[in-house]
Amino acid sequence: MKRKIILGTLIGLLLTFLGGTWLLGSKLTAPAHQAIGPIPSDINGRVVQFQSTSGAMIHGWFVPGTPGAGAIVLMHGVRSNRLSMIGRARFLSQAGYSVLLFDFQAHGESSGKHITFGGLESKDARAAVQFLRENSPGEKIGLIGVSMGGAAAILASPPIEADAFVFEMVYPTINEAIDNRLTMRLGGWARVLTPLLILQQLPSLETHLTELRPIDHVSQLKAPKLFIAGADDRHTTLEESQRLYETASTPKDFWVVPGAAHVDLHNAARVEYEQRVLDFFGRNLR
Repeated sequence: MKRKIILGTLIGLLLTFLGGTWLLGSKLTAPAHQAIGPIPSDINGRVVQFQSTSGAMIHGWFVPGTPGAGAIVLMHGVRSNRLSMIGRARFLSQAGYSVLLFDFQAHGESSGKHITFGGLESKDARAAVQFLRENSPGEKIGLIGVSMGGAAAILASPPIEADAFVFEMVYPTINEAIDNRLTMRLGGWARVLTPLLILQQLPSLETHLTELRPIDHVSQLKAPKLFIAGADDRHTTLEESQRLYETASTPKDFWVVPGAAHVDLHNAARVEYEQRVLDFFGRNLR
């Protein structure tokens, strides 16, 4: 009888553990749809849509700029959307650049069933660059990718052909990204959950997780790159950002924002951010 009670208790705990892991994994990959609303009145742009080979219809805004000034596509982070990139769009547009803001698949107003942390989103990244190239003929192309947005741009296959890249807080491998988030919420022991989460999410991710390793792809991008990291980031640690930077091909630059965590780095250091980004794009797109 005692053995049966102990066995039943262990089975109950195991089922509870597995159920909690399933719920956590489902929450991580659940779509982040949101009504965006009209384009801000101070941004002289238009609503656009384009098809991605991810299967999603991508929704966004296109802001035309000064001919010959260059064009830049903005790629938001996980569970966010184009609204998070409005500040960047404003200062880039004021500097004369054409700008494309869009929602990745399963984000904002774009269609999609699951967030895939850069897998399917890499197809959206390619589609966005192609849309910008077609709507800004003759312009040099720049890209700003934040967190998952940067991972999506790096993971695109074949590699995205742009003239300059800015990558902010991009994870080197999906395993480290999941480890960091679990550790922050549950403590160091929670790393044991990572393999379970990955196994549970394989069907919904629609991509092999060994492919979600930007560190294995970043060296294929030959254009100039600016990597930006937060000194106190725990989602993508400074050491992880440094490894991604060190693996990248030249030319490249690295800027650490003092005191910044995994936040909007434009808001965290607005003046210096704008100066550095405008200087970087000015040197490489004009």
